[in-house]
Amino acid sequence: MAVFSRGFGARRRESDPRLPPGQYLTEDFPVLSAGPTPDVDLDEWRFTIRTEKDMQTTWTWDQFMALPIENVDTDIHCVTRWSKLGTQWRGVSLDTLFEDVDTDVEYAMALSYGGYTTNVPLEDLLGGKAWIAFEFDGEPLEPEHGGPARLLVPHLYFWKSAKWVRGLVLHHHDDPGFWEQNGYHLHGDPWTEERYW
Repeated sequence: MAVFSRGFGARRRESDPRLPPGQYLTEDFPVLSAGPTPDVDLDEWRFTIRTEKDMQTTWTWDQFMALPIENVDTDIHCVTRWSKLGTQWRGVSLDTLFEDVDTDVEYAMALSYGGYTTNVPLEDLLGGKAWIAFEFDGEPLEPEHGGPARLLVPHLYFWKSAKWVRGLVLHHHDDPGFWEQNGYHLHGDPWTEERYW
């Protein structure tokens, strides 16, 4: 069951070059989820990267917060056609998290508390393209928006930015995640409108 916020104000802005095709500009931050919001205790929170060789690297919340933190100023785009421009986040770059990870694969599956999954090619997670974000607009990330931490992959449609993220499993194949199994595109580039299969 999907969970949606009670409406939001959006308007078409085709003249804005920051707006991908088919998108509408919103000032709100709509809430769309594939299920109920999980309650994640920071003492229990873990983020794990598991490689194709079954090697694991895991961070507790305190270990994660001791890593280099970046400010991210970016636009975000939802497959349901809303876009929010100039959003401000804080988080840890996936480049930092992958510094000591040895892998030869090209794909990752993001896993979330609550069971959500989404597949993302590694080339879309590395090279300064993705973060594990824990703050939005100067405040701790609210649970309804994926707090305590969510994957942030702003150059792809926002369903790829998995809420309540708990880890990545690395794969040789681009296996579909939750929404991809239900008809969403395997990649999700908003600029080429990769919405559905």
